[in-house]
Amino acid sequence: MKIPLIYNLRSLKERPVSTATTAAGMALVVAVFVAMMALSNGFRAALASTGSDENVLMLRKGARAEMNSGLSRESANIIAAMPFVAQDENGRPLVSAETFVVITLERTVGGLANVVIRGVSEQALKVRKGIEIVKGRMFRPGATEVMVGRTMAARFPNTGIADKITFGGRDWTVVGHFTADGSSFESEVWGENEQMMPIFRGEIFQSITIRLADPSAFAGVKQTLEEDPRLSVDALQERQFYESQSVLLHQILNFIAIFVAGVMAIGAVFGAINTMYAAVSSRSSEIAVLLTLGFKPFDVLSSFMAEAIMIALLGGVIGCLMVLPINGLITSTTNWASFSEVAFAFRITPALLLNGLLFATAMGLIGGFFPARRAAKQAVVDAMRNV
Repeated sequence: MKIPLIYNLRSLKERPVSTATTAAGMALVVAVFVAMMALSNGFRAALASTGSDENVLMLRKGARAEMNSGLSRESANIIAAMPFVAQDENGRPLVSAETFVVITLERTVGGLANVVIRGVSEQALKVRKGIEIVKGRMFRPGATEVMVGRTMAARFPNTGIADKITFGGRDWTVVGHFTADGSSFESEVWGENEQMMPIFRGEIFQSITIRLADPSAFAGVKQTLEEDPRLSVDALQERQFYESQSVLLHQILNFIAIFVAGVMAIGAVFGAINTMYAAVSSRSSEIAVLLTLGFKPFDVLSSFMAEAIMIALLGGVIGCLMVLPINGLITSTTNWASFSEVAFAFRITPALLLNGLLFATAMGLIGGFFPARRAAKQAVVDAMRNV
C-alpha cells in the first residue's frame, strides 16, 4: 500500500517558504546548466551546418586547417576537370577555389576580433547550398567589392550596404549581405578570389571545394584525389571537416557546464537536505500515525523521496522557463581551429530541456534520500511519544 501523493502535495503547501527557497536554488542550477549547454550546442550546430555531405573540401596534404594550406591554380584546374565533379545548368564544373585569411577588425561594442576574409568565385553560391543574398547584390568580378554575412554585419561597424571596410591596404565597398542557414559563413566577409590573392598570399588558394555528381561515391573520390601524384591533397567531406573544428571547444564548454552546475548543485542539494530534514522533524507524529496504520517503512521512504523529487522538478521546470528567452540569442566565441570569431545563437532543444529536468531530479534524489531514510527508520514507539 502506497501513501497517496496528495499527502505530499498538502505537506508542500504547508511549508511554502522552505519549498520555494529550495526550488529556487535548484531552478538557478538548472538554468545555468541549460544555458551553458545551449551555448555549446549553438556553437557546434553553427559549424556543423557550415558543411554539406554533397561537397568535398581539399587542403594541402598534411594541413589541418585552411590557414596553413596552399594549393596551386594547376591543382584547381586538374580537379575541375575530374569526371565526378557536378556541373551547373551551363555545364560549368561546380568548383570553388578559395583564399582564406584572418584579419583584425573592431567590434561595434568595442574591442577587436579576428574575422575571416574569404576569396571565392561566382560558383561558390552554387557549390554551397543555403547561401542567399538577402540585401544588396553579389560582388562584381574585377571590383574591390565584398559581401558580408548578416550575423557579422550586426556586430561590426562599416558593414552596411555602400560602407567601406579597409584591409589589405585597400578600401572594399560592401555591396551585399548574405545568410548561410545560420552557419559560420555568416561571420565572414566574401570577395572575389582573384582580388584577394595578390594582396594576401600570392598565387595560391587555401582550399578547393567541389560538389559531387554522386555524393555516395565519396570514398572512391577521396582515394582518387589523394593518390593523384599531381595534386598532393587531403580530401575531406565538407561537413565532417567543419564538425571536427568544433570538437575541442564543444568538449570544453560541456566540461565547464557540468563543472559549474555541479559546484552549484552541491549547494542546492544541501538546501534540499535541510528542507527535508526539517520536514521529517516536524512531522514525526504524522510518520508515527502512518506506521501505525500499517504503512511499511519503505512506503514512508518512498513518500518522502517523492516529495523531494516534486520540489526538484518544480525547480527544474522554473529553471527551464527562466532560460528559454535566451534561445536564439546571438553571441560569439573564437573558433580555435582558425582563431577567428564565430557568431552563433544559443540553441535550446527539447532534449536539452529534458536533460535539465533529469539533472533536477538527480539533485532531488540525492537531497531527499538521507532525510527519507531517517523517516523510514524512525521507531513507532519513539514517534508515538510526539503524537
